[in-house]
Amino acid sequence: MPFNVYDAAFERMQASGRAPEDAQRLVFEDYLDGKPRLRGKKKISKAERDETFWSSAVVCAVPTERWAAEPFTLALVRYFSQDRVANIPLLSRLAQSLPDTVCYAVRRSGLVLRSTSPRFAELAGVAELAPEIAELCRVLEIFEAAHQLRIAELEKSRARLSELTPFELLIYASLHAFHTLVPRSVGTTTLDEGDEYPSDQEFWDAVTDLVRWKLATAPEHTLRVSETDAARSIGKHLSPLIFPSSSGSQPRHDIVEAFALVMADQVELNGFLSRSAEAFCYDDAIRFVRHDYRLEIEQINPDLRAAWSRDGRKLDCLHLYWLYRAMDTFASSEKAGKIIGRPENHEANQSAYIAAMRTHLRLTEVYGVDETVTADTGEQVHLFTALLSLELMSAFFQRDFLLVFAGHLEDSRNTLAALSRLAFFGLADGLQNRFPLTWSDRSEKIAKILGWTVRDDCPNGSLQMAAAILDFWTSDWGQLGKRMREGGGGLQPELFERPVLKLGSLLVQLPWVVGVQNNSSAAINNLRRLGARRDEARQETQRIEERLGQLFESRGFRIVLNWTPPPTDSEVPGEVDLVCARDGVVLVLELKSTYLRRSSRDAWLHSTTTLRKAGIQLRRKVAAVQRALTDIQFSEMLALNGGEEELCIQGWIVDTSIECDHQRFEGFFKVSLEEVLIALRDDSYLLQDPAGLLRGKFGESALADMEDPVSKSLYPEGFSAPRFVEVIERAEVWKGVDGCWATVS
Repeated sequence: MPFNVYDAAFERMQASGRAPEDAQRLVFEDYLDGKPRLRGKKKISKAERDETFWSSAVVCAVPTERWAAEPFTLALVRYFSQDRVANIPLLSRLAQSLPDTVCYAVRRSGLVLRSTSPRFAELAGVAELAPEIAELCRVLEIFEAAHQLRIAELEKSRARLSELTPFELLIYASLHAFHTLVPRSVGTTTLDEGDEYPSDQEFWDAVTDLVRWKLATAPEHTLRVSETDAARSIGKHLSPLIFPSSSGSQPRHDIVEAFALVMADQVELNGFLSRSAEAFCYDDAIRFVRHDYRLEIEQINPDLRAAWSRDGRKLDCLHLYWLYRAMDTFASSEKAGKIIGRPENHEANQSAYIAAMRTHLRLTEVYGVDETVTADTGEQVHLFTALLSLELMSAFFQRDFLLVFAGHLEDSRNTLAALSRLAFFGLADGLQNRFPLTWSDRSEKIAKILGWTVRDDCPNGSLQMAAAILDFWTSDWGQLGKRMREGGGGLQPELFERPVLKLGSLLVQLPWVVGVQNNSSAAINNLRRLGARRDEARQETQRIEERLGQLFESRGFRIVLNWTPPPTDSEVPGEVDLVCARDGVVLVLELKSTYLRRSSRDAWLHSTTTLRKAGIQLRRKVAAVQRALTDIQFSEMLALNGGEEELCIQGWIVDTSIECDHQRFEGFFKVSLEEVLIALRDDSYLLQDPAGLLRGKFGESALADMEDPVSKSLYPEGFSAPRFVEVIERAEVWKGVDGCWATVS
């Protein structure tokens, strides 16, 4: 019989005295965690793990009823997610006895959009064993038909843009953005007020998807664009539309119309994927009910839908919180009361400076980022200067492009006429180009941002620093396109995450993105999503633990940081990130640092991977802390009385994301790091917009309102550990924030 690593692990655990049920669960948890990763020195692929696991004796031996438990159901999700190996006897057995579990696993696996998978046909083969599965198959068929219809429409409309290079696609995307997106962003009415336009995020997502399609299909040479190439494309595709001439090229209104159509088709497909297919897979607040060949959505748990919306509002409140913190820090800094830059630009520069301080505070206090970070090129970048540079870019595009365009649009009531005036007056005034997208070569762009690198220790700015900052915010489309054409994986930047687009020697920026994007989210995801594997990431995680420990110490807790408990005969607990003790309360914290998510799919994956694993880790670590508290030396480190007082020991998962807050994993409470920070600092009133920023205040007036904020303490009778635990577990940080109060049982 061939060696099977999972069977061997099961036998080894049983031999060490574990019950078969525990050994089975641990084997399944290993599989879910991607273990084993190596066989000797050879790396084991995911496909090899799938084949080994699903052909193992331990899987076949699991009693049918156990498949309804979480680790076994999640493994079944993995079964429907892979195409390499079949286990039809197991599926047939589960279809007869646990059809609801099978249906759940199918939904979570995303099989709804993978009709070519062998699992799709396999599911149809067992449909006769349970009416629930037969009905699921009919629903999947309706989804598949709707999906293919939208794909066919999109492919047909994209074919009309096949002649365009990636740079030329951006020209028409920018024209479309200034017609539909920009007027709404700057508060100007459009000509077609009766039309329905996608939201800003839907628009950006659609353009991102079209760009990815073009990068994957365009000839390689079209991703190496020179100034001459750009001028040729502008002369053919943009100038005839905004500077019409009888002697020049004819304006390509046909492509303008084709781009509008392909955007509509892409938005339609994306809406189907997010609001229908993804909702079917991951949204337990609703269910899809079939009526012949039509599906209708019924809401079955409005509380779940409200929780998702509440998380979105929480993020908005957190952005405001850090802005208030930055305003307070700025008001007490040497910059307050001084003119920043030219007097006419002072207010915009001051706003940019405060916004950069906001993101800097958040990155350092929540994500543990140091004062310097590393760009993909390996160059060191001064963090605050990089953040300030992006804020100044945004201010520049907002002031000199979007608002000026809005004024011309109010006068002309015509998008192309307004763009014509924007470009003409820009050229007439001797300014940089004022087209709906901008471009320059690298050296020119470095020279333009040199002034933004001026600091006390570098009064003339630094060309090296300017170059590093530029690289930090740059997405190299040449490398990205090559990887996509070769079928390589890897993360692909969103437009806002790295908004400087590199096409050969040309750097392109989109004013309609940079002028309105959330730069705080851009910086967080640049570092924590795209740059998650940077060499600095591990140091940042350690810095989070250290700074959180210091904050607990400031509240009178005694802490033990990065403690490694001794192993037992049956397990190795692993390093405990942080133990805090005060007033008879012992908190065992497992810290996780991730990025900002937008989709229910990403949130579910986070909950069933990172957070599930954190709960398992805490299970071992809390037990290790309980054992260690009988040791006098360890108790003294926490200022405890060697077991003489009654202790309340709790394990918390503390994560930089807000997904799944106040839920429990393996019985352990999960809370966001920002909520813990705010509770320890006792400044939750800043979440309530005390100066009215949402009502349009900013700059000096808002700073004046912040001079003497009215504090609403979470600890009216003084701080104590039991009250702190109560504040966290009852979500009292959010109390009084409109729409954000989380109901806690």
